[in-house]
Amino acid sequence: MRTPFLASALLLAGLATAAAQSASPTPNAGAPATPVPGQPATMADNLRPTFVAQTPDDMVASKLIGANVTNAANDTIGQIADFVLDQKGSVKAWIIGVGGFLGIGSKYVAVDPSVMKLDRTDDKTLQARIDTTKDQLKAAPEYIYLGKEPPKGAAAAPPAGEPAAKP
Repeated sequence: MRTPFLASALLLAGLATAAAQSASPTPNAGAPATPVPGQPATMADNLRPTFVAQTPDDMVASKLIGANVTNAANDTIGQIADFVLDQKGSVKAWIIGVGGFLGIGSKYVAVDPSVMKLDRTDDKTLQARIDTTKDQLKAAPEYIYLGKEPPKGAAAAPPAGEPAAKP
């Protein structure tokens, strides 16, 4: 009983709307509509983005994350796992994964950007060097991401974003 009543009410409402639209006056009712030429979207000059093209000297994050970190003896002592940027977009700390096997059991250590040197070995390969040993990195305070709990019984890490003490 409710369904036919509801359908009838919707039908009447639709007819009333259609009648109201056809009753409203339209300018040049008998003349065909003249298309209005489209205008390209524009922005004020101060809102335009600045686009940058990559140069051969640029280092992109996708090539840095996962790159091996070596020392002066050319020993691999870790991998770049992440980096921290400050409010101005400058690198505040390099996060190095050290220890473990294939990423399992490794810990993260934050080092000051001034102690790590980035070089190119060829057109495609970037190399990160730091003057320390694997044991010194393992002994450094663990970097804990904000919102992550340190393991139970672990010593407190420096506040997030602050680099660990220089090795």
